Amino acid sequence: MSGVWVFKDGVVRLVENPAAESLDARRKVLVHTPSNEVITSYAALERKLLSLGWERYYKDPDLLQFHKPSTVHLISLPKDFNRFKSMHMFDIVVKNRNMFEVKDM
Repeated sequence: MSGVWVFKDGVVRLVENPAAESLDARRKVLVHTPSNEVITSYAALERKLLSLGWERYYKDPDLLQFHKPSTVHLISLPKDFNRFKSMHMFDIVVKNRNMFEVKDM
């Protein structure tokens, strides 16, 4: 038997073709929790982050970056919003507790 063992919802199962299965996965969205607004653009995300004390960081021209001066945290995002993935969303969630969450669409 070859494949990948997946643990989901308390059940372990063998997935023989994980690449094909990932295509069926639901798309994730970033939600600003206080307003229940789905973030659909970097402009909307930037407004939310700036209101939380984050500042734009212009060190790398290939990335959209935000830095919170009172911390060592840096959020780095791809310039193209279409390349904004769940790993970027979870990074934002971790660095902004109780302000954002990732949901399945």
